[in-house]
Amino acid sequence: MTDFPGEHPEPPSDLGGRSPLFVEITPGTVFSRIHNRSTGPVFFGSTGGNRFDAPDGRYGVLYVGSDEHCAFIETFGQDTGTRLVTRRALVQRHLSYLEVTEPLNLVDLAASGGLARIGADAGLSSGSHRIAQRWSAALRNHPSKPAGLVYPARHDAAGMPAPYSIFPIPFCKQRTLDLCLTLNMRSFSRQFSIPTALV
Repeated sequence: MTDFPGEHPEPPSDLGGRSPLFVEITPGTVFSRIHNRSTGPVFFGSTGGNRFDAPDGRYGVLYVGSDEHCAFIETFGQDTGTRLVTRRALVQRHLSYLEVTEPLNLVDLAASGGLARIGADAGLSSGSHRIAQRWSAALRNHPSKPAGLVYPARHDAAGMPAPYSIFPIPFCKQRTLDLCLTLNMRSFSRQFSIPTALV
């Protein structure tokens, strides 16, 4: 018996001739990002360890959230079933706000019709990283030259503003909060029923 629908399909050979759905991020829009203190707020990673990273490491990707709640669950909820965030994990991180300074055209995978237009489905943001990375490369090379992607949050697709992955371009001003996030994040941890522990 076939395990339908199986893995998410690969990017179609005619993707370059299709018309993705776009959303324009206007100057003044502020993204939120929770990141390790050892890296700056604007960090285009190319390790291959994240969903829309370059499959061959040839370009970096910056991951940001629409707000602090999105950044929280994307950072601390990566392991499905996580039930605890320690104080140690919180104090090792900064909360930064990144303000967009020029228009960004992003492929919209979160809005109605965005996936069907390009031959994808919801598994693109919840299934195999390996396949999603090949989609990342294919969309980055689309003739429309998108600046990145907006996609549903895997752990809270219904109630969460979507996270974004941005391809490497200079685009923002930044403001970093240099403080222990424990107090700020208690309200966020309550929303997702992930308690913080003072250890």
